Amino acid sequence: MREHLEHGVTLVIGGARSGKSSYAETLACSLTDRPIYLATAEITDEEMRLRIERHRKQREGKFSLTVEEPLELATALEKIGPSPVVLVDCVTVWMGNLLYHEGLSDRYRQVEELLDYCTHPSQRLLIVSNEVGSGIVPADPMSRHFRDHAGWLNQSLARIADTVVWVVAGIPVTIKGA
Repeated sequence: MREHLEHGVTLVIGGARSGKSSYAETLACSLTDRPIYLATAEITDEEMRLRIERHRKQREGKFSLTVEEPLELATALEKIGPSPVVLVDCVTVWMGNLLYHEGLSDRYRQVEELLDYCTHPSQRLLIVSNEVGSGIVPADPMSRHFRDHAGWLNQSLARIADTVVWVVAGIPVTIKGA
């Protein structure tokens, strides 16, 4: 058992289909025999239902527990309590959930609560996020709002994190920490 882990945050970031989730899952399972998976996606249509179902099957046997929470991440992490490793996948999907449920806002209470929690987590957190600032400027206000807030969230998480790993074409590159 590999249970002598320090609490802290590892941010795993990359583009769509970069391999970031696979890398984070492998890392979580290498750190402990009992990682917990905190999934943020929610079923909004048939395609998403099938995607979530496929992801659930892919995780079978790898994680000691899967918690599904589309909005209140800090509360879910507090309820999980002390644990060696929790993988949160993914905060960009979560940001989309907040936008969908809360609408356009200058601030989201849930984001502030998550960032506060991340400054003193009860676990080693592995947080997966999409890099959203490398593409073109979105054409509509809602998409720009999402891109801006997801980008600010990524910056805040990267400041808090002791380790940041950028995943490109399945290759992890540590850009902060060990």
